[in-house]
Amino acid sequence: MKIYLLTHERERNKSTNSGRVVKDALGVEVEIHVWKRTEPPGAIVELIDRDEIALLYPDGDDSPAGSLANFENFLILDGTWQETRKIYNRSPYLQRATRGSLRIARPSSYRLRRNQVVGGLSTAECAIELLKIKDRQSLAERMRVEFDRFNTKQRISGRF
Repeated sequence: MKIYLLTHERERNKSTNSGRVVKDALGVEVEIHVWKRTEPPGAIVELIDRDEIALLYPDGDDSPAGSLANFENFLILDGTWQETRKIYNRSPYLQRATRGSLRIARPSSYRLRRNQVVGGLSTAECAIELLKIKDRQSLAERMRVEFDRFNTKQRISGRF
């Protein structure tokens, strides 16, 4: 299993970016690509063209063909909800991707930013849920511990 993060440029230096927590916790199982409108990341485009990656997206396909469990590669758009909509809308290659969505009953526990989408999760929380779907429970738990530490540390240190 591999997670690809397509990160908005503004996210790279934000102390509240949970995508870095994903990379730190999972190491080589995560690749970060900075989104550039005119320079699509070749590796991601190739995976999309071969239908070997699922784009995690709120209105994703829940049909068996679009089931996240059927994939080994996952693409998460990493940024604010406004930034990720911009990335998606300005990237025709992403619109060709098989989309899948998470159906989570509990609200996000991410407290470092306001979550403006009901049912929306942070990048780190999405990674945790993907690990659970792929039955990688120990990694999901490690990721959850790291995310909780990040979420708490940021609030305590005043970087909130």
